[in-house]
Amino acid sequence: MTISEALNNRRCMRAFKQDPIPREVLIKVLKDAAQSPSWANSQPWEVFVAEGETLQRIKAAYADCYAKAVKAEPELSRPVEWTDAAKKRQKGLYPDMVRDCGDAAQQFGVLNQRMFDAPAVVFLCKDKILNHWSVFDLGAYSQSLMLSALENGLGSIVAVTLVNYPEVLRKELNVPDNLQLIVGIALGYTDENNAINNFNSARSPLEENVTFCQ
Repeated sequence: MTISEALNNRRCMRAFKQDPIPREVLIKVLKDAAQSPSWANSQPWEVFVAEGETLQRIKAAYADCYAKAVKAEPELSRPVEWTDAAKKRQKGLYPDMVRDCGDAAQQFGVLNQRMFDAPAVVFLCKDKILNHWSVFDLGAYSQSLMLSALENGLGSIVAVTLVNYPEVLRKELNVPDNLQLIVGIALGYTDENNAINNFNSARSPLEENVTFCQ
């Protein structure tokens, strides 16, 4: 698989099989991700991998929070507004999902709340003293992780819903107080029988967001 093939074939998968991921596969993916670039080689990512009973407790606690309508409070604040161009792209998201997935699109919200039934979730943190440039580095790490996952036969999805309830994650993962939870990435073997995974979001043509200056 070439880099171009990986970039064009990677998609966010929203339903996973229950099969556990072999530890050697996870280690391979994490080692690949660690090759990501960072400011002055600072490598600011602090990584927690939830599997097995730990992940089941997290999922159960999240389900309880959703049932009680507990307000989601991710530690990296959500965007408060979007540009008109971003709103236009977002507006077509659900109709396109219905186009690709049919009735399976109705699972979208429920699967989000169930962490997509993933057998492993990678949680990325950074030290609180670091600023937004380190978040940029964590973004590079995330992309590397998901591309390596694809090469190693895994599906992935990065989602803010995975870090909706930091107090749950801090308790179950023993996250130190000096770290800020940034985002989660669910990993697993894609459930090919679930049509929700047929979704392929559109990309804007280059002329909408690229300017060549000569």
